Amino acid sequence: MSKSALDTIFDQAVDRVNAHKEPFPADILLKLYAYYKKATNDYGKPRSKKSIINAFKTNALFQIQNVTEDEAKQAYIDLVDQYFLYRK
Repeated sequence: MSKSALDTIFDQAVDRVNAHKEPFPADILLKLYAYYKKATNDYGKPRSKKSIINAFKTNALFQIQNVTEDEAKQAYIDLVDQYFLYRK
């Protein structure tokens, strides 16, 4: 089965984020985390060693609980495009 155009663009956005060497702002990271988890249907518990980070991740996931997988993929793509468009 071939991948949809959305899946292909999503994978490219994920690769772009993974290839980026500079740190992302915390708010962007949390959104990327939540959208990625939702888009990939990964509902495992956050596994940070710091409980405060786990709490922020859990909250980010909670905020997008009514978003579909395809909506999460599109939101991830839009966030990546916006981040790289406006960064110096």
